[in-house]
Amino acid sequence: MRTSFYISDGTAITAEVFGHALLSLFTVEFDHITLPFVETEEQAHEVNRKIYESFQETGERPLVFYTIVNSDVRKIIAQSVGINYNFLDQFVAPLEKVLGVPSKPEKHRTHSIHETTYDIRIEAVNFALANDDGSNLKNYHEADIILVGVSRSGKTPTSLYLALQYGIKAANYPFTEEDMGDVLKLPPMLRRFKDKLFGLTINAERLHQIRSERRANSRYASMQQCRMELREVENLYRKEKIPFLNSTKFSIEEMSAKILSQTGLQRRKY
Repeated sequence: MRTSFYISDGTAITAEVFGHALLSLFTVEFDHITLPFVETEEQAHEVNRKIYESFQETGERPLVFYTIVNSDVRKIIAQSVGINYNFLDQFVAPLEKVLGVPSKPEKHRTHSIHETTYDIRIEAVNFALANDDGSNLKNYHEADIILVGVSRSGKTPTSLYLALQYGIKAANYPFTEEDMGDVLKLPPMLRRFKDKLFGLTINAERLHQIRSERRANSRYASMQQCRMELREVENLYRKEKIPFLNSTKFSIEEMSAKILSQTGLQRRKY
């Protein structure tokens, strides 16, 4: 198996994300190794040693993706036995020409406590935690979005991802069997904020599987119960014209991006 290294004098998130995105285009398996905070020449030489050891073990030159500001450290990494891709070199010079101004590289600028949105994202995460699973209804006026759906349809992880990645204040409310009654109706508290609601649904088979892992052989996890609850919430979404998304085949990242696209919510990421 070929090895891929992601190296940076910062968090290595940029190198990792960019590298993974490129490699996802190829149906090849990789052993992924991320090495953040390579900030000294000594550390750079140690990284090159690891790259060489990988080459010796596999017989194939590793792919090396790196974003390093320090020129001395960058030169050392560029001398590794790997096939080296310096993302900054690929794009900075052309951008300097287009923008007409020189770049001013600075370590830890992209993913640090000093970034513009850091406090916004932390506040959004705290909001998502405090307003998870219908536990707190009094702060809905502060929410950017309120995710609704049956239990285990993906509301909590999506709320947290929206908060952490985009600074979106996301609350979430679960429709339970008690809400169903003869027919599911929109609770008065949610109706007040109907313009903020976004529904999640999921295929009954997948919901049954997830719930069975949590509470095997229970009524809660039964296929009949799953189908009934999903039928009720989807009817409610259509009746009340609440936009919704089926989460069955989507990752949290994809769901979050689709929600932002459909709602027009502003990303607070940069």
